[in-house]
Amino acid sequence: MLVEVSDLEHRIRGRTVLSCPGFTVVEGRHTLLLGPSGSGKSTLLNILTGLITPTSGEVNIAGERLSDLRPGGRDRLRRRMIGIVFQNLRLISALSVRQNLSLAQHIALGRDDPDAVGALIEGVGLAHRADARPRELSQGEAQRAAIARALCVRPKIIVADEPTSALDDDNAVAMCDLLTASAQTTGATLIIATHDRRLKDRFAEVLTLKPPGAVR
Repeated sequence: MLVEVSDLEHRIRGRTVLSCPGFTVVEGRHTLLLGPSGSGKSTLLNILTGLITPTSGEVNIAGERLSDLRPGGRDRLRRRMIGIVFQNLRLISALSVRQNLSLAQHIALGRDDPDAVGALIEGVGLAHRADARPRELSQGEAQRAAIARALCVRPKIIVADEPTSALDDDNAVAMCDLLTASAQTTGATLIIATHDRRLKDRFAEVLTLKPPGAVR
């Protein structure tokens, strides 16, 4: 099993922001985490990636229990196993698309591979924008750059937070197809969190999250 989650709960200043009884992710079976604002989707992604320690519950990534790892161990697991497409993209504004990918590779692997970076940039349709900085990109181009950055270390898991929320119907479908195709190319498994119900029929595995306290 690639990901196993059991009895997760997270509270902030005494308020429950996430309540998730559990689910599993099988390698190669992409999973959609679907829920409205306030259901804890981003919190859940941050827990799965080791960026947040839950108040209670367990997460296992490829057989490693996150609660058994110190912060440095979680960082190493994340760099080795997980590519993240953040909602706000988090591209470094002073660097070009190519440099953003090279830096991500160097941090994760201790080296960079210019040929692999170039192939990824071409694969997401940004060969003509490789030397552009984030502020020079359209929203769609910036999302493509963020996907390429997540893929550049060939992660086992790609986690994406609301990747289609700002897109119209045609572009939302195109972005979903790009994520799926990119994951298949590198052998990664997708975990996407969104409130965008347009994606529901495009995933075999759908987990519906509800705000804590809502009737289930």
